[in-house]
Amino acid sequence: MIPFHPLTLADRDLVQQRVLHSDYRYCDYNFLNLIGWRFMYDTEVADYKGWLLFRFKADGHLAYQIPVGNGDRRDIIKDMLDDAQQQGHPFLMLGVFEHALAQLEMAMPGYFFAKADRNYSEYIYSRDKLSTLSGKKLQAKRNFINRFVSQHPDYQFVPLTPDLFDRCLELDHKWAAEKAEEETHDKFTYEAERQALVTMFDNWEATGARGGALIVDNEIIAFTLGAGINYDTFDVCIEKADTQYEGAFTTQYEGAFTIINRDFVRSLPEQYVYINREEDLGLPGLRRSKLSYHPEQLLHKYTVMTKHPLGE
Repeated sequence: MIPFHPLTLADRDLVQQRVLHSDYRYCDYNFLNLIGWRFMYDTEVADYKGWLLFRFKADGHLAYQIPVGNGDRRDIIKDMLDDAQQQGHPFLMLGVFEHALAQLEMAMPGYFFAKADRNYSEYIYSRDKLSTLSGKKLQAKRNFINRFVSQHPDYQFVPLTPDLFDRCLELDHKWAAEKAEEETHDKFTYEAERQALVTMFDNWEATGARGGALIVDNEIIAFTLGAGINYDTFDVCIEKADTQYEGAFTTQYEGAFTIINRDFVRSLPEQYVYINREEDLGLPGLRRSKLSYHPEQLLHKYTVMTKHPLGE
């Protein structure tokens, strides 16, 4: 039996050291995300046979992530299949990226069925492009920034620190109320996001999180936060903004959103050359916004099951 245990802050070094030197750029392996959302997924972790393994629950179903490590992939996958059987669940693996899917097929040819979901594809951007917004394709973004700066010349971008957390939570509440009026967020989604945000704030230093805030007239009008995934990719987990300001969040108010995006990327350590801005969840406005920054790559993810889940 694989010795899974509930994920805690004590697992930070284990997770980050294994993922740091991998080519995994997926937000599911960001320790800040793992801690922030463990309340929803009952996330467990195991250090087993030289592999880092994750097990969790999604809508009541036991599920696994692609293991991190090197070694006999067929052997570790067979152990995971046995673990699912021992737990009384059909084998289910979520968030499987394309080259991992190929590795699964090589390890156990013809054994698995995979289904893609575009709503969960992750957006990867060049740090250089986000920090400069250069080129004809991003001219509109520069225009938004110029307009915002002309209207708010004394705006400030500051690092996100614990003394600002309460003010960020106030903005988050206001943002959720505005989204509820637009019917773009349901109550459950907001409450889950709120709990994840509070958890991230509560474990700020212990997770190595970084963030930034945009201030106009001594008011926080936008904030963002995230953490590194591996040696060259930073994951932006959360971004919120006050839409009363010209340029805050939607197409109508994109200037401040674009500024905090740009200034936050500029503030990151130079080792991060790629920025993961996560999924669009199938929300049309969010998809348009993410595509408008012209990502370098879309990381498609798959749901993987055995072709004969009942052992037929």
